[in-house]
Amino acid sequence: MDVALSKNGARLLRVFFTLVVVFLYAPIAILLIFSFNKSAVPTFPLSGFTLHWYREFLGNSEIKAALETSAIIAAVSSAGAVVLGVLASMALTRRFFRGKAAVSALLLSPLVIPYVVFGISLLLLFHTLGVPRSLLTVVIGHIVISLPYTILVLVPRLDQIDVSLDEAAFDLGASRLRTFRSITLPLILPAVVSAFLIAFTTSFDEYAVASFVVGTRVTFPIYLYSALRFPSQLPQVIAVAVVVLILSLAVVVAAEVGRRIAERRFASLEID
Repeated sequence: MDVALSKNGARLLRVFFTLVVVFLYAPIAILLIFSFNKSAVPTFPLSGFTLHWYREFLGNSEIKAALETSAIIAAVSSAGAVVLGVLASMALTRRFFRGKAAVSALLLSPLVIPYVVFGISLLLLFHTLGVPRSLLTVVIGHIVISLPYTILVLVPRLDQIDVSLDEAAFDLGASRLRTFRSITLPLILPAVVSAFLIAFTTSFDEYAVASFVVGTRVTFPIYLYSALRFPSQLPQVIAVAVVVLILSLAVVVAAEVGRRIAERRFASLEID
């Protein structure tokens, strides 16, 4: 009998799974608890319940400016990554050319390159080209690191679409642009939304690359790391981290909903 199927094996697996869940989510629970702690020092026992730190960060202009900067960068870079991801995915799934494996590996290479190394490389590149560090340089860096995630989301969806649908549209006189707009895009739209949300989350939380190429306007992760050096700002940092965490979870849930919508749509097409 397989050890994993025995009673002791199953009990051991349940204990191991419980420990993994506790290890992953205990820090989040502690962060949530301390965000409502009345004391400015995050220690047990708690001194009382308060919403003071949430009101404090809502009135902190520096935090709001950093959040706004990160939101702008994430929105622009995610849109750029999705557009390039759609084009790259269409080429990888609808075209046959020499070196396709090499091109695919090149597009996915940012996944295996350390962000610190990538950030230094971008800094040297922009310095050589005479491009000043600004929001644009951060957007370019985030597009590159978000592009592989969009491709990994879009390619499987495009593979599920029968090529004969495009061929039928061509036979009816539709152009490639009309075919993409009327047939392909509606079918991959949930995947596009999921790719955008994943890219947005990746960009919004990214620190290593942005720390090398950011200009005068700091992003939220950079502000967060700098604020941790000042104990007086720690309660506000904890409060805003909880808010960002909740919003990030909402984005993940939305991406999962989009994925399931896509699966149901493809399933209905197969039935038809």
